[in-house]
Amino acid sequence: MKIVNVEPIILRKKGVIQQKADGTQDALIVKVYTDAGITGIGEVDSSPYVVKAAIEAPISHSVCYGLREILIGENPLEINKLWDKMYRFSSWYGLRGVAIHAMSGIDIALWDILGKVTNQPIYKLLGGAFRKKIRAYASTLFPDTPEEMKTITKKNIDLGYTAIKYGWNQFGKDEKRDLLLVEAARKTAGDDIDIMVDAGLGYIDTNKAIQVAKRLEDFNVYWLEEPFPSDNVEAYAKLSDSVDINIAAGERIETHYEFKKLIENAKVDIIQPDITRAGGFTECKKIAVVADLYNKLIIPHGWSTDVLLAATLHFSASLPECKFIEFCIQDSPLRKYLIQEPFKLKDGYIEVRDAPGLGIELNDKVLNEYRIG
Repeated sequence: MKIVNVEPIILRKKGVIQQKADGTQDALIVKVYTDAGITGIGEVDSSPYVVKAAIEAPISHSVCYGLREILIGENPLEINKLWDKMYRFSSWYGLRGVAIHAMSGIDIALWDILGKVTNQPIYKLLGGAFRKKIRAYASTLFPDTPEEMKTITKKNIDLGYTAIKYGWNQFGKDEKRDLLLVEAARKTAGDDIDIMVDAGLGYIDTNKAIQVAKRLEDFNVYWLEEPFPSDNVEAYAKLSDSVDINIAAGERIETHYEFKKLIENAKVDIIQPDITRAGGFTECKKIAVVADLYNKLIIPHGWSTDVLLAATLHFSASLPECKFIEFCIQDSPLRKYLIQEPFKLKDGYIEVRDAPGLGIELNDKVLNEYRIG
């Protein structure tokens, strides 16, 4: 079996893209085609246009290839070999950032092919599932007012969620407003619902972040996510040493090398690799080993389509411990309808599928309607 093509597909919602923290407005799907008629599916949660260029770029010289040229003619089942080849031959513009993002989507597609060839779900290829369903948290953006916060919180509890994460928008700009929003969520939710806060890189002042984190402890917030960029390890270490609340980070970094630095130097409690950016299944397995060495909990990031969700479910099921799966609840056709059988919440959980590979099929009608490249 040989790879005959790698196709990056840009999807984009109709109308104007809004300047808000909503990554469901576009998407990049990867298809890896083989001469056996088996096609693998992957996704990259990054800038679709930049990822597309990284895949399609022609050769520049001996260590500067676009990823498609690196893979054409190769055996798709030799996944570790192909990951290493992509890493080495994209090193002129890669090693981190968009090259790893693009490699992640391709790697997911290769594992999808392997599952289809062997007639096994990916979680079995990763060594088996520690759980067949994972507790989902509704992941949404902060509204503007406490009243809106109450409405959103009640709506998601009524839908069956037992955990909710609020993030981004204007969080970090006004401490009083931030705390009023979280207070409204806690009062509405009661004591039995887990609440998480994604600060969306909202803090420059480390001392201010410490003050807010200590106040969030009063509302029993389960974790505070990404108050700073992931490379500001000194700020993370100071914050982690100063508060009792769990500190979470890692969605913006790639490879086990970077996660090792984050764990050792930033002292975070929860690490959040995004499988479509951190290096796909192949590299996330290594990240899991590093996390285990330092006794750190992995709760992956995943805010995009059901392709990403499917991959995250398989990876999360293979972890000895994983308390939550992120379930983006944005009202986006790319988020809600891109696969033929969208994932559904059942008694607060999302089930891991047993069909071969990722266990999903794309909805070609939606794919073609929103495809622009």
